[in-house]
Formats: sequence, C-alpha cells, structure tokens
Amino acid sequence: MLKFTEDHEWLNVVDGIATVGITTHAVEQLGDLVFVDLPETGATLARNDAAATVESVKAASDVYCPLDGEVVEVNEAIRNDPSLVNADPQAGGWFFKLKLANAADAEALMDEAAYLALVG
Repeated sequence: MLKFTEDHEWLNVVDGIATVGITTHAVEQLGDLVFVDLPETGATLARNDAAATVESVKAASDVYCPLDGEVVEVNEAIRNDPSLVNADPQAGGWFFKLKLANAADAEALMDEAAYLALVG
C-alpha cells in the first residue's frame, strides 16, 4: 500500500512495516542532495517527529516520520551516496523502515492521486 504525506514523504506499507522516503517532487524542489542523516535503528518515533535530515546544494530540510513506530532498518547506501535519492527517490533512495505501532493508521494518509493533486 503506497501512501503519501503533505510533507512530501512516501511510505509503502507491507505486513506492518513501512518503507519511508521522500517523493520525487521533494527531490525536484531540493536539488542535488549532498548529505543525508538517518535515524538510529531501534529509535521509537512519533508521527511528525523529525526522523532524518537532508542537505542539498539549495537547503537543509527535515524528513518527518509519517506514523508512530520503531525504526527497524536504515538505508546505509544513501548515507554513503546521497545522489541515490536523486536518482531513484521512490525506490532505491528509501530512507528507513518503520515497524508501525498501528498499521491501520496508514489508511488516513493520501493515496497517489490525492498527492499528485496536492503538488500539481
């Protein structure tokens, strides 16, 4: 189940685990990323907590946690090479995986059509 937030994060929920990243639109607005700071594995985050930071040639920006949960994995590849996010933001450029406290909460987030209407 692919969902989106108004803060330009996407999440793909499978069996209660959400893979989280930033949208193509966010990457286009930020420009070339030069640094990514990821949360710690095992961290418990609440919805709207600052979970990660990205820095681009234009600006620094927080990446927010879309739902309550525990970080179970981070994408070390993007820490070493932030350009992976620019190249493939909604697949290989994912940021972290979150074990959701309540997977049903994802239902309230936007689907792709609603997100595209928001940014369109």
